Amino acid sequence: MALLEVEDIVIRFGGVTAVAGVSFTVEERQICGLIGPNGAGKTTTFNCINGIYRPNSGRIRFDGHDITAEPKHRMTGFGIGRTFQNLALFRSMTVRENVLAGAHIAGHGGFLACAFALPQVWREAAMVEARARELLALLNLERVADAPVAALPFGWQKRVEMARALISRPKLLLLDEPAGGLNHGEVDELAELLVEIRRNFDLAILLVEHHMSLVMRVSDKVAVLDFGKKIADGTPDEVRSNPEVIRAYLGGGDDHARAA
Repeated sequence: MALLEVEDIVIRFGGVTAVAGVSFTVEERQICGLIGPNGAGKTTTFNCINGIYRPNSGRIRFDGHDITAEPKHRMTGFGIGRTFQNLALFRSMTVRENVLAGAHIAGHGGFLACAFALPQVWREAAMVEARARELLALLNLERVADAPVAALPFGWQKRVEMARALISRPKLLLLDEPAGGLNHGEVDELAELLVEIRRNFDLAILLVEHHMSLVMRVSDKVAVLDFGKKIADGTPDEVRSNPEVIRAYLGGGDDHARAA
């Protein structure tokens, strides 16, 4: 059984069908790219997977459980982490505080335990602090850990959001255009980082991205959407040479596809 199974989901907004019967799977420890032109339904599909939208029909299963109708606040508990196309950080807080904010799901002490500072609370706090230090080191954020996140360059803020998603130890990490706004050098660093995150945290990654070279470099499989429908699904080489993908997404001939 796949870790994530998206089965024939349909999402409508009034009379507009944004996603029309899309199906794909993500296996454990797999990096899957979800690509397509602007307006193809990629982020809408993301928002459906983590409970922001509820599909009009179809089913979503995660780790053997039907999560189609589950509310968005439960997704972290199921093991789904998420970053956003538009950064959703607490800008007045430090890098460390933003990362620690993602660990709220790990707290099990309850109000009274926290009020009386019981040993369980101290143990949980120590565990979370250690996990935050590990992530700050992995994402090269140690030297800016106590800086206000608003003072960091855009690319560094994206790393902070990724660290915040990872601190809850998800089984699946959803990344919505993580390379947006990055220069070529930063994109290369991101590619290496994604592979390292998959290895170190033993998780799967579902990646929405317009940067084709990044997708083709890191993905084990790629699903392609166009006008809300899936038009291709396979390995990067299979998708790169698919005529429908070349026509709908790459917008050129075979030479353009090979260059991507």
